[in-house]
Amino acid sequence: MLLKEIYERGHYAFVEGPLEWRDSIRECCKPLEATGVIDPIYAEEIIACVEKHGPYIVLVPGVAMPHSTENATGCHGTAIGFMRCANPVHFQEGDPEKDAQIFFTLCSTNQEEHFANMQRLYAILTDDAVVAKLREATKPEDLLEIDAMVDEDKLQHDQA
Repeated sequence: MLLKEIYERGHYAFVEGPLEWRDSIRECCKPLEATGVIDPIYAEEIIACVEKHGPYIVLVPGVAMPHSTENATGCHGTAIGFMRCANPVHFQEGDPEKDAQIFFTLCSTNQEEHFANMQRLYAILTDDAVVAKLREATKPEDLLEIDAMVDEDKLQHDQA
């Protein structure tokens, strides 16, 4: 139900690109900014972290999870945003393993809610078919169709 929640809250964006990696972070934060969950400074915090620590936000090839520390400057709630970029964003030139088209932007002021969101996100990111469909998504309604494929009950089995 995570993708449905993202859809219902309007926390999504579909962009063409190509985008420079800093601009991709600013873009993926905009849906969360639009509802007041974060301020623009939050994107700059994430950019500063990537500049300092490298592209740690690219979890697996093709998927980035931009985030900063809990209760970071400019963060006013706990939420996840989604962005799909038609053209891959290069976080590290010459290393396609550090390219991303799918972005799940995280912000957190509540550790329990954040942990629950991470578990729900895990159900999505560990399903290759779901990730493949997200790479092809072109409109918000696609998120609802893909959401029906996600087996959040899988979490209980994986954690048992």
